[in-house]
Amino acid sequence: MMWNKQRIETEHKLKERYGLKNLRELWRAVSELRRIRRNVREVLSGRATQKTGKEIISRLAKYDIVKPEATLDDILVVDVERMLDRRLESVVYKRGMARSMSQARQLIAHGFIAIDGKRVKAPSYLVKRDEESKLSYYKAFKLDSNPVPAPETAPKEAAPKEAAAREAPKAA
Repeated sequence: MMWNKQRIETEHKLKERYGLKNLRELWRAVSELRRIRRNVREVLSGRATQKTGKEIISRLAKYDIVKPEATLDDILVVDVERMLDRRLESVVYKRGMARSMSQARQLIAHGFIAIDGKRVKAPSYLVKRDEESKLSYYKAFKLDSNPVPAPETAPKEAAPKEAAAREAPKAA
């Protein structure tokens, strides 16, 4: 059903929770997960070899979506949130390198994040398990936990009164 209220609300909650730019990013992850499940079902039905099943498990284990000792049945219960958790913007936020998902996305897009010294500018980049420890800032960057508030300026109508008050003692 095209206009399913519950599906739409769920998609928008995931979009907000993971700081996605638009729903298309979510739909891409859902499509990838659908493709993986279809391949697993082919292996389970016998249309594909067991070797293909082991390759699927090893690839998903490399991205830490499933454990290396997982079975094909375990892959069928993986949800889209596991895929979204492996995106670079999610990993940057969870490691405390950004204060929010949107800030993590901004840092990545502006080239402040690197993996093993190489700049990565795609927030949708899937981080492998071994790359997670190599995540760092590309440029020297420090998050200011307590930003300094902007100096308050006097209202424009108060400025002429103050100037008149300064000139008044000179005349006396």
